[in-house]
Amino acid sequence: MIDYKKYIALNPHVRFGKPTIIVTRITVFDVLNLLANGMSKKEIIDDFRELDQTHIKAYLSYAADREHKIQVAS
Repeated sequence: MIDYKKYIALNPHVRFGKPTIIVTRITVFDVLNLLANGMSKKEIIDDFRELDQTHIKAYLSYAADREHKIQVAS
């Protein structure tokens, strides 16, 4: 599993503190929503030139870790 903490930050001054790729304003939600609606990783990277495959993996890893923490806390 990729260490998403190297790529994702929560900054209260950027997108209301939502998790984003460092030095961008692209949130985890934005990318997951695009993937859920059928965009491929390549299409997302083509649309957001500041992203690459590693960033997409970091988003997915962050979401998986968050889901795991929710389940464990229940």
